[in-house]
Amino acid sequence: MNPIYENSGAVTVRPAQLKDAEAVLAIRNHAIEHSTALWTTTLQSPAEGAAWLAVHLDRGSAFVAEKAGEVAGFAVYEPWRPKDGYRHTVGNSVYVREGAHGLGIGSALMTALVASARQAGHHVMIADIEARNTASIRLHERFGFRHVGTVPEVGTKFGRWLDLTIMRLPLA
Repeated sequence: MNPIYENSGAVTVRPAQLKDAEAVLAIRNHAIEHSTALWTTTLQSPAEGAAWLAVHLDRGSAFVAEKAGEVAGFAVYEPWRPKDGYRHTVGNSVYVREGAHGLGIGSALMTALVASARQAGHHVMIADIEARNTASIRLHERFGFRHVGTVPEVGTKFGRWLDLTIMRLPLA
């Protein structure tokens, strides 16, 4: 699938390319340093970021949103769990560059991501979200994801325990 989506705010979503690795890495590393969206404190190197993106490019499961000619966000889906019994279930990640929130970028990315996963024949998409990330939870709810559980205190970052909210979207 090679979708290109545009919304009225001049946001264009397209399949990611290797040339986007630096911009995607900057967004990921900012999230690592400043948020609980990624439960790690280890920043990725440019080589690690490019390798991570290349896996998604091979799968056709990575998208970027551009606004004013710059990458303003990215989204990927990937196998939710490594065992083959989960092979029809994917997990998603949607990230928007700092300063670009509230412009419809997350929604535009989610539209492309869900459509691509459906076209690829996946059965369910899962979102694992830090429970205090209400903006992400609301975004997923708008796309039909339903809360299926919250697991308390399964992660830690910034000196506090994190709860994991799990949301599910049937694709088939």
